[in-house]
Amino acid sequence: MSTVLHIKNMVCPRCVKMVRYVLEHEGQVVKDVTLGKAELETEPDAAAAARIANALQEEGFLLLDDRKTQIVETIKNFVVETVHYGALDEMNENFSTLLSQKLQKDYHMLSKLFSETENTTIEQFIIQQKIEKVKELLVYGELTLSEIAYKLGYSSVAHLSGQFKKVTGLTPSHFKQLKEEKRRSLDNI
Repeated sequence: MSTVLHIKNMVCPRCVKMVRYVLEHEGQVVKDVTLGKAELETEPDAAAAARIANALQEEGFLLLDDRKTQIVETIKNFVVETVHYGALDEMNENFSTLLSQKLQKDYHMLSKLFSETENTTIEQFIIQQKIEKVKELLVYGELTLSEIAYKLGYSSVAHLSGQFKKVTGLTPSHFKQLKEEKRRSLDNI
């Protein structure tokens, strides 16, 4: 019988690879690994579970055994995956609807649980993730602010700029300017 491990601190594709490596190194047959979860072919015995927990912890991951914590981590992973690796410009539904569908739970209950556990709202967490993605895209310099706003599902550049300034204290153009001032071209080093 397969078993699912819920794992905290998985935030990127490299984390998925590392968790898979750790589990396989511990002798487990891994069916699948995604952000926040790993499915094993069989349930490890108590000794193997302890070794897995220790090995994951050495790499900065934590096994979650509390159901509420698992739900919160699933919400966080869904938001991170959607904002950083998804297509927000193609989203036809609100995050609240998508989260309710994914977890098959009432959004009000999810929101309350998240707020109690994380001391922030789901909406604020989404905004934080979006702003981090905006920073990343500004640093790359490949997209205009208008293209970034569209890509991240903002209704306008003004809306994106307002949220960016509220979170960072800087306008997007000032942030980009600071980044460029701190970098020196290779021929000036």
